Amino acid sequence: MSAHDNALDAHGHDHHGHDGHDGHDGHAPSTFRGYMTGFVLAVILTAIPFWLVMAKVFDKSSTTALLVLACASVQIVVHMIYFLHMNARSEGGWTMLALIFTIVLVVIALTGSLWVMFHLDQNMMPMHDMKNLP
Repeated sequence: MSAHDNALDAHGHDHHGHDGHDGHDGHAPSTFRGYMTGFVLAVILTAIPFWLVMAKVFDKSSTTALLVLACASVQIVVHMIYFLHMNARSEGGWTMLALIFTIVLVVIALTGSLWVMFHLDQNMMPMHDMKNLP
């Protein structure tokens, strides 16, 4: 133990008013600069898709949708890093493991839902056959 460790009292406070927690416990320190960086990135990642849709930049709507989804994915990562302070070291890695598990479940649920809807659409009776019914 160093001399600084011995200077902490029973409550974890040293004699200089610090509490011994300097933000190196796996969480990113919550600073004004960090929050402002996250906020500016979130605003930019919101403004770009808004502009793409409102200005009708691309002729194909699928291209616009793909870029909007890409911006949304990047914005999720920005929120997790700058506002939720998630990284591979926080909580001994359990937070990242829970995130990966959640992503796997969401991908399975979305893929399964799209697969079911596609096959329902393919197997439904066509509308032109409905006219011939009595």
